Amino acid sequence: MRRGIRGAAATALVAGMALAATACGGGDGGSGGDSSGELSGTVTFWDTSNDAEKATYRKLAEGFQKEHPKVHVQYVNVPFGDANAKFKNAAGGNSGAPDVMRTEVAWTADFANLGYLAPLDGTPALDRTDDYLPQAVGSTKFKGKTYAAPQVIDTLGLFYNKKLLKDAGVGVPKTFAELAADAKKIKAKTGATALYLRGDDPYWFLPYLYGEGGNMVDARDKIVQIDDGAGVKAFKTLKDLVDSKAAVTDATDGQENQLKALKDGTVAMAVDGPWDIEGARAGKAFQPPAGKENLGVAPVPAGSRAQGSPQGGWNLSVYAGSKNLRASYAFVKYMSSAKVQQQTTDKLSLLPTRKSVYEVPAVKNNEMVKFFKPAVDGAVQRPWIAEGNSLFEPIKVQMNKVLTGSATPEQAAKATGDAYRKLLKDYK
Repeated sequence: MRRGIRGAAATALVAGMALAATACGGGDGGSGGDSSGELSGTVTFWDTSNDAEKATYRKLAEGFQKEHPKVHVQYVNVPFGDANAKFKNAAGGNSGAPDVMRTEVAWTADFANLGYLAPLDGTPALDRTDDYLPQAVGSTKFKGKTYAAPQVIDTLGLFYNKKLLKDAGVGVPKTFAELAADAKKIKAKTGATALYLRGDDPYWFLPYLYGEGGNMVDARDKIVQIDDGAGVKAFKTLKDLVDSKAAVTDATDGQENQLKALKDGTVAMAVDGPWDIEGARAGKAFQPPAGKENLGVAPVPAGSRAQGSPQGGWNLSVYAGSKNLRASYAFVKYMSSAKVQQQTTDKLSLLPTRKSVYEVPAVKNNEMVKFFKPAVDGAVQRPWIAEGNSLFEPIKVQMNKVLTGSATPEQAAKATGDAYRKLLKDYK
């Protein structure tokens, strides 16, 4: 999952938080146990959850302390947009890195390649590995070793305001072409713009790319694919939606702006993930009389050739330099356990990575799980390579150029492909 880049205020906030993490070191329990063998010491946990989620994750982390009273969990909420660079700076400088970090799925191979993560194979951190969804395990592996435990899995869907679509007399669009065709009617009948288009985060580019039958790269055969015809069409779809006023976009702060527009009812639809369900429902558009039921979720609209959405999610990784590995492994086991995953679904409607949790009636009957589980099963796996996270920045640059008119879709696709070949030296 990705949530957009936060601004300077968030950077300042996380800097202050990092001081607290530095002060407590990387855990102070040595081997992580006292003379009796009981777990003890400090486990510093960097949590990258959003504002609607962080209170739940803090409470879950504190639950570990109740099971292991001699362990202190130093909880630090680190904004997503700063977390990757913060961890690399701390781990690379051997100062202030957390014992455990909630890592976006594309970060795991990158961090492991740099030597910043402890392998979890054969440790207590990995409990009942056969219980994990196969697609969730893919992002935890790097060069034959396991560097994370899957915590939650997700993908993108189309969030829509049922009342606005009903008032406009249109259905839920199955394609972006349908959405564009209905946009004028939605505007005329309701005053709302049809779609909020995330132009600030390249993760949201992928459904457009997959919809044209394309992909970023073929990691198996080492071929760059984004600069083919599908890439050009994907950039063109973005531009056409905005130019036709079917969509509104922003170059920055898309996470906050999209959620606000959806909550306020100024847009009828937005491509988003399960992490924003609770945040969206808190908005006035989903309060009485319309109620929470006014939020609908459907598959992301298709392009001209296919329908597809990227697999996302979060893993739990242990810092290789942790001074409290035993307690850190136990903390990862706890936070990725079936019990905690069920609580996460109950409180936040996030999707578990454990197969057994989907058999729990409360989870099975969760309305958002009912939609997003089939969507996750059909999600497109991203390339789980060390450079996987770096593939997004060239797209981000070119999205901005296309949306501002400083590059054509053809130029943007070519520039992205050229950037990939510089990054991936052995790719064609």
